Amino acid sequence: MLRDGGLVCYPTDTVYGIGAAASDDAAVRRLFAVKGRSLDKPLPLLLADVSDAARVAEVTPLAKALATRFWPGALTIVMRKAVSYRSLALAGGDTVALRVPDHGLVRRIVRALGEPITGTSANRAGTRAPISAAEVAFQMGEMVELIIDGGQSRTRLESTVIDITHDKPEIVRDGAVSRGEVEEALGRAVRAKA
Repeated sequence: MLRDGGLVCYPTDTVYGIGAAASDDAAVRRLFAVKGRSLDKPLPLLLADVSDAARVAEVTPLAKALATRFWPGALTIVMRKAVSYRSLALAGGDTVALRVPDHGLVRRIVRALGEPITGTSANRAGTRAPISAAEVAFQMGEMVELIIDGGQSRTRLESTVIDITHDKPEIVRDGAVSRGEVEEALGRAVRAKA
């Protein structure tokens, strides 16, 4: 379905996500419309393995440290995108938000597809992120090709998002990984978004 331009909703270790093949501009554009999300607001991408990050981003020592400690897991890391990488999901920006989820099914899907999928929550913009397939069906219904029922989400919290593209790392969304855990992994203080 992803190869054919379909939208697939899936369970993760955090909340349910909605995926399109990141290289499929038509599918990504449709995903923005289904979510009611502005085309200038980038989407995160999910990877199958830590090593996949180098294909789409500039993996710095800081990124390696965070990925080693938290991937697979509930930390989304915003990095500079690789010069050669392009996806409409990035909204024309020079950064990419990446995560390797701690959910074997999603990683198998990404691995089989051979490229990243979008990793945004399977909800309409401005509504609560879904933690069950029933909630996804209520919000997305007939607008997607497939909803995979993986039961209730384990953490019921979205991933924590950290931006490491500036001099000082900054947590831009609080989530399942605490600021303290990030600071412990880095051995230094991390800013919270003002």
